This record gives sequence, C-alpha cells and structure tokens, in this order.
Amino acid sequence: MSVPAFYVTGTDTGIGKTVASTALLHALRARGQTAVGMKPVASGCERSADGWRNEDALALQAASLPRPDYADLNPYALPLPLAPELAAADAGVCVELGPIAAAFARLRAQADVVVVEGVGGWAAPLSATLEQADLARALALPVVLVVGLRLGCLNHARLSAAAIAADGLRCIGWIGNEIDPAMERIDANMGMLQERLPMPCWGRLPYRPQPDPAVLAASLHPWQGAQMA
Repeated sequence: MSVPAFYVTGTDTGIGKTVASTALLHALRARGQTAVGMKPVASGCERSADGWRNEDALALQAASLPRPDYADLNPYALPLPLAPELAAADAGVCVELGPIAAAFARLRAQADVVVVEGVGGWAAPLSATLEQADLARALALPVVLVVGLRLGCLNHARLSAAAIAADGLRCIGWIGNEIDPAMERIDANMGMLQERLPMPCWGRLPYRPQPDPAVLAASLHPWQGAQMA
C-alpha cells in the first residue's frame, strides 16, 4: 500500500530530514517503484555554472530515479543560509504556491512517488504568506515526521505531531534519526516515542558520521502500519 507523494518534515532544523528523505527514496526504489525528491524552497545555496544550487536538493536529485530537472526539484533556490522568509526577502524573491505546484505536477508525472522535503521544523514558514501546512494541504500531501533522537526529542516529537494534526494534515508515519551518538537510553526513548506518537514508526536510522542513504534505506519500512484512507 502506498501514496503517490508525501511531505517530510522534522522536529527541528538539522535533525536529518535530507538523510531520511534520500534513504526513503532508495527504500522506495528497492521496492521497485520510481521515486523522485523535491525541495520546494532551499536556502543556503551556492552559485555554480548551472545557477544556484543547494546541497540538500542535490542529494535528493542524486537519490532520485528518474533524475529530475533541478529547476523542478528546487523551484526556489535562495543564496543566504537563513530562514526562507529572510533569505527570500534578501534575494528579492516572493515564494508563491503556484510555481511550486506546477513543478510538483511535472515531477508527479515522472515517477510513482514524490518525496517532498520541507524546511526546518513544521512551524517554520516558507514565506510571509505561505506556511508549510498551506503547501501540504494544497498538494494533498500526507506528512512523515523525522524525529531527531536527542535529549528533548519526546517533547519535540509530540508537539510537532500535535501541530500537524491541528493544521488538519494527516501524519502517516515517523522516522527516528540518531543524531547524537552520545545519547543515553536511546532504546528507551524510542519505546516512549512509539507508545506516545499516534502514527506508526517507519524505522530508525543509525548514527553515521557520513551517512550513505542507499545503505540506510534497509532500516526503513515505508507505509508500515499506515492508514491511507
């Protein structure tokens, strides 16, 4: 059982949304599905011969099959490594839903599944007038929550799940990502998360200083226990 696309968010910035998203792409491909990534808005881009490019968006492109055009994968590539609203203002850009929806439609026509990666945590806005919930709602995307496994993760995860539900979005799964190799009682924390989060766990990604998404894919089980109706 699967859905044609979903939105990956996290409990905070820097907790491994891209690692989880690229691993999900490989996991879906291992199931025989074509899968492409999307990073609608990315800040902290570097200029290249082909234009502004973002490291996370490039990782999604490399993990995708078929490989999408960068302009569709990352419609808004913003130079400064700031919150998207600030980075867009500095670049004189207005982040709008229309170009993102058009790019998403093109990606959707290319693959069985589109993995759309958000920015920061769930409540981080895309612009002064566009929330991540607005985008997920407009594209009819269920949500997958990446939980950065560190001290405080239970609070962050429960607040994020509650916020997603309050916005009227469906969270169909969560992924635990080990980001602190020194975290104590990590198994116990995973157990508490599984007991208290209302959606099923899609897997736990072990800590790796240089993560290989193709290897990490074996730790994920997309759609596990998900109710798609």
